[in-house]
Amino acid sequence: MPRPKVHPANRLRANTACTACRASKKRCSGYFPCTNCTHKGRGRTCTPFKSVPNVGLRSRPMPPSQPTVEAPRTPRGMRTDLQTSLISQSHDIGTPNPEFDAQEGSHSPEVTHQTHPRMLRNLQGERVYVGKAASLSFLQLLRDTVTQHIGPSQFSHNGGREDMLEAEAHHDLLNFSEECCTFDEKSRFIQSYHAATSGFLSLSSSDDIPSSLVGTVEPKTDQEKTRAAIIDLMVAIGAQSYPNDPKNLQVERFYFARGQRRAFANMLEDPSMDLMRVFLLMSFYMLGACRRNTAFMYLGVASRAAAALGFHADSPGSISPDESAGNNERLRLWMSLCILDLLVSSILGRPSAISPLLPENRQEPSWIGAAPTDPGLVASYQLSLILDEIIICLYSEKSASAEKADMLLCKLNIWSEYLPRSLRTSSSGHKDQSTFRERTIGGMHVACSYHFAVILVTRPFLITALSVRLARLHHSLSTSDPSEKVPEEDPAHSRLAAACTDSAVYMLQTCLEVHKSGLLLRNMCILKAFIFAAALVLGFSMFSRSDMDSEIDDVFRGALTILRMLASQSAQAAHYLEIITMLESAISEQRQRLAAQARQRRSQYVSRVFSLNDTPATPQTETEGDDEEAINATPLQSQSITSYPWLHLDGSATTVTPPMIDGNLFDWEGMDLPLWDSFPFLAESATI
Repeated sequence: MPRPKVHPANRLRANTACTACRASKKRCSGYFPCTNCTHKGRGRTCTPFKSVPNVGLRSRPMPPSQPTVEAPRTPRGMRTDLQTSLISQSHDIGTPNPEFDAQEGSHSPEVTHQTHPRMLRNLQGERVYVGKAASLSFLQLLRDTVTQHIGPSQFSHNGGREDMLEAEAHHDLLNFSEECCTFDEKSRFIQSYHAATSGFLSLSSSDDIPSSLVGTVEPKTDQEKTRAAIIDLMVAIGAQSYPNDPKNLQVERFYFARGQRRAFANMLEDPSMDLMRVFLLMSFYMLGACRRNTAFMYLGVASRAAAALGFHADSPGSISPDESAGNNERLRLWMSLCILDLLVSSILGRPSAISPLLPENRQEPSWIGAAPTDPGLVASYQLSLILDEIIICLYSEKSASAEKADMLLCKLNIWSEYLPRSLRTSSSGHKDQSTFRERTIGGMHVACSYHFAVILVTRPFLITALSVRLARLHHSLSTSDPSEKVPEEDPAHSRLAAACTDSAVYMLQTCLEVHKSGLLLRNMCILKAFIFAAALVLGFSMFSRSDMDSEIDDVFRGALTILRMLASQSAQAAHYLEIITMLESAISEQRQRLAAQARQRRSQYVSRVFSLNDTPATPQTETEGDDEEAINATPLQSQSITSYPWLHLDGSATTVTPPMIDGNLFDWEGMDLPLWDSFPFLAESATI
């Protein structure tokens, strides 16, 4: 006899389990947060597995002092009473009230990461790791998506490269001596160094550099040799940022080679603050020299030296503003290391060396709020802590939660609300042009880092939303059954996707303003990676739209303009320029295809019969065989005029002149035939 049916209200088993308990196959209490998640300290992320109305969930009574949703922590030095009003505001990037976000995000399905880690090859053929948070992983996803919709192209074919583009190291001997570079030239290069690293590094000021080290006096003691290596590397970074003429190139290579030689002479034996400075400078230089793997390893040495010197163990509350300048110098060096290490790790998608050393509560030193000697450095440091939290919360898991994304965006908005005015605009009242350029570039670096953090938070949701949008667009233009069910966009995912696109637009608009003012340097090692990430986001958005957005198109072309300028002396920027240019061609082809499909759908009674340049479409006859042939025609044959002008309708090849793109011939002979054979819509074409 079967067991009598138990009413749901009388069941001992929870009607809905949380995501964590369901994944671990453990009994869930059904309350949110549940007992298991509360004991393990993850109550904030405890969400129901299925989207059910709030009335169907049993809510655990909360004490009055404990909020339902944990608000983001207010940075030290900020007034706590402003936190509630700040959270309740409507933020610039479109994030609604966090309390509403948490409720909506808990009912939105988690987004599975569609970007995957990649193993590329370095110059020596060794396989190197690139994580799923990296722009190169997002690029591979974008290539696959473009191939799926328009077929093989130069953009998708370029994805066959499995090498991580790096420049060769220069070990050739230069016919150059220190006397060839005057004292004024060295000072000018050091000023350029301060502009290039503004907002990222604060190792010393121009006033701290003694004239004896800038001159031709040979250092005697080990300490003097160490500081001389620091000056050499500063001069090399400054020369790297100047136009790439033979004299500047000689200065750059000579001073970096000498500084590197002095760095490896005897300083690796004992950790010191100067050792950290030297390896931070060498890492920054290697980023500009298109050698990211070397830069990543140098940052590891600097991080190990910081751990040996106990930088991570300094208690934030133990340092007061009136302490000696040595403590402030120590904290400035620590913040510089955190900023550069966390930025490079997020760009490459690799584990950070400094992240395990950070305190769990992520508090900044107490002197920051009291005596911010460098507001750009302080703002970048606070932002780097949030960036590390973004990587841990969103990219260390298999899926991204909309609730976590809302909380992270709220922290970013609170950070932006407290930016000082000096970082929001650059006053032109400075008497010294070099100081004006340094502050402008520093503000641009801070702003672009913020927009890059927003892109990292929202990009998984952009991928999901645009994939659904592409599916709906294809369905609306196809001749399939109108009653066929098509996927719907999740409102929370669409909102986060819009924030991703807006952040990319704001970043490129900021860079374009600085570029048009003539203040950009010739080598911007971090900025080119930011621009590439933003351009990929906008390119994906443009590819997924049937209409044109003039603002997005303008800033996308602006990204090409900046990369073209940087490509003159940066192989990495030149590679980025090549990729984005081919993406632009793929977008143009997608728009032509969509326009042709839309025109064919609305104009069923008329077709083009004559063209001076292209082969006109063959008019249909009323014979049964022609109708059957038309039905069974492959997409390649039916759209050969629009997408494949080098093929006749019968599939036979014809000899044509390769098209010109930006003055370069389109290399059809470089296409790999196995790439073409992997697409099912080419299976019926016997000539390919």
